Amino acid sequence: MRLLVVEDDPDLNRQLVSALGDAGYVVDSATDGEEGHFLGDTEPYDAVILDIGLPVMDGVSVLENWRREGRKMPVLILTARDRWSDKVAGFDAGADDYVSKPFHMEEVLARVRALLRRSAGHATSELSCGPLMLDTKSARVTIEGQQIKLTSLEFRLLSYLMHHQDRVVSRTELVEHLYDQDFDRDSNTIEVFVGRLRKKLSVDVLKTVRGLGYCISEPDDTA
Repeated sequence: MRLLVVEDDPDLNRQLVSALGDAGYVVDSATDGEEGHFLGDTEPYDAVILDIGLPVMDGVSVLENWRREGRKMPVLILTARDRWSDKVAGFDAGADDYVSKPFHMEEVLARVRALLRRSAGHATSELSCGPLMLDTKSARVTIEGQQIKLTSLEFRLLSYLMHHQDRVVSRTELVEHLYDQDFDRDSNTIEVFVGRLRKKLSVDVLKTVRGLGYCISEPDDTA
């Protein structure tokens, strides 16, 4: 999953980027509204953490412009605890949720997970496909109840595919959501990790659609 953090406080920006990166997300960041608006308007993000009080362009204006331009990614706004008017303005502009400053980082992570689940049509942290179960909260993957050990990248790859179950996801889309903008898109890293992941899962749920990409779907019933 690829996220954008737009926060002008450099220390808080770094803390958010670090915590979200440790949680397995690919994170871009901006420190003013103009840069944040540009990134959100030109790059495919799964969710955005957006401060309301930004220089150059305030957060409400950034969000209003995104929604007017048809950008539908879920947005979590950051507001001052005593500024209820900021929360109202944020929701009116199209925000999906908010966190008041100062906050615990665990709350931000939990709210981001909830936004991502809702945007993908999932009400709980558990995703399933046949005997395969993935819990986005605990980062635990099981096959018929037996835990499978995955690397961070393998987990993120599987999580993205399971959030888009039964849809073919192109290699380009996976690269955009798993890596930063400097990643060598001509490398075969995705293919390598798909191969490793398929071996670890040991069930026929991860399918290659030749020339198009990859898809997670129920195993074929050959009985």
